[in-house]
Amino acid sequence: MNSITSSSQDSPATAASDDEPDLPAICVLVFNANDPSGAGGLAADITAVASVGGHPAPVVTGAYVRDSAEIHDHCAFDDDAVDDQARAVLEDMQVQAIKVGFAGSPENLGAIAAIAADYPEIPVVAYMPDLSWWRDDLIDQYQDAFVELLLPQASVLVGNHSTLWRWLLPDWGSERAPSARDLAMAAAEHGVPYLLVTGIPANDQHLENTLTSAQTVLGSGRFERFEVKFIGAGDTLSATLAALVASGNDLGEATSEALTFLDGCLEHGFRPGMGHVLPDRMFWAEPDDDDNNDESTPTAADFDLPPHDTQH
Repeated sequence: MNSITSSSQDSPATAASDDEPDLPAICVLVFNANDPSGAGGLAADITAVASVGGHPAPVVTGAYVRDSAEIHDHCAFDDDAVDDQARAVLEDMQVQAIKVGFAGSPENLGAIAAIAADYPEIPVVAYMPDLSWWRDDLIDQYQDAFVELLLPQASVLVGNHSTLWRWLLPDWGSERAPSARDLAMAAAEHGVPYLLVTGIPANDQHLENTLTSAQTVLGSGRFERFEVKFIGAGDTLSATLAALVASGNDLGEATSEALTFLDGCLEHGFRPGMGHVLPDRMFWAEPDDDDNNDESTPTAADFDLPPHDTQH
């Protein structure tokens, strides 16, 4: 498989009539867990894909029990439920890309891999999140299944440098940290042609993000470190990348745009609770300060609101 260009399956038998409104042309099938805090998971996927002009088709793989500070637990869906959700969409819509976040179990990874194999023309963006909150035995089972089942189907793998290092090169013996290309060579052994490595320490002020294959580095960008800790950045980046690939951008251009979008999300980050800062994936929709100089924003006090009434 390992396609990185946008494509779709056969058109539905019944075409929309001229009288019907134009439908979204860019559909991204996203597999992820629900995150009630809105930091990552499907919440990140939906807002990120929509923000860059795509239509998200979210498949729930399970649910986190989490707040803005930490993940307390996770409840995985049955693999048949994951399979049924995805195939119902694929039989109805023209899907241009698939993004895989946290599947929750090896069984769910198997179901997703089987779907990707049945639709080899659709590029797959796979994201490996930080699983340090989970039990060690469950982490090992999940990552082993990811390597065996999903990586051979992946077009590009996305992950943080430290997470990918622990996973792909656990026996790294050198005193120097592995480079992005070192990690790409390890991923290539499992069939992954491209790797996007984030959070590579460059110096005290900057982090580097690198797109690479096993043969060569394709592009790299340096971004300023933020003094706060973010959650949800990886899901945001990988979902945005999938949507931009689905739009027909080549992988290099899509990566550059996705990283620029993520930088904007982090720059406008906010803290909705008592925990960490969340990326603002809708920062582009906020009005400019200059737009509000002449008019004050109306509040509820400016309107004649009726009292709460249960009669209908």
